[in-house]
Amino acid sequence: MTRPSPFGHPFLLGFDEIEQALDRVAKAGSDGYPPYNIERVTRSESEPERLRITLAVAGFTQDQLDISLEENQLVVRGRQVDDKSRQFLHRGIAARQFQRAFLLADGMEVLGADLSNGLLSIDLVRPEPERIVRKITISSKDA
Repeated sequence: MTRPSPFGHPFLLGFDEIEQALDRVAKAGSDGYPPYNIERVTRSESEPERLRITLAVAGFTQDQLDISLEENQLVVRGRQVDDKSRQFLHRGIAARQFQRAFLLADGMEVLGADLSNGLLSIDLVRPEPERIVRKITISSKDA
């Protein structure tokens, strides 16, 4: 039994991309690693309002992290390699890999990223859209 789509209503035209995005988000892995925060950074005199994604990536170096923008997805990957020369008596911190993806709205731009004290911060901005009002002319086919 399939569930009807909320976007199947005849008044909602052209929303198939949103439905596909919601499906992608629902299918995304629910692994909680690495933990992250998303915060709104208020506008200052010199900078617009931003969103900041902060991931806890303690133990990862800058070389072991990769951030890419694939269509509308911001993908953060981390890969640590086991150091075979080290001999552990107890190992509670595993070398692990991760991939965390964030689906971005159209128009979102990545300003940059910073790694400090085990926290990877990625700043995003959404430029203010232009308000466009366009008059539509009505033609008549009557003779």
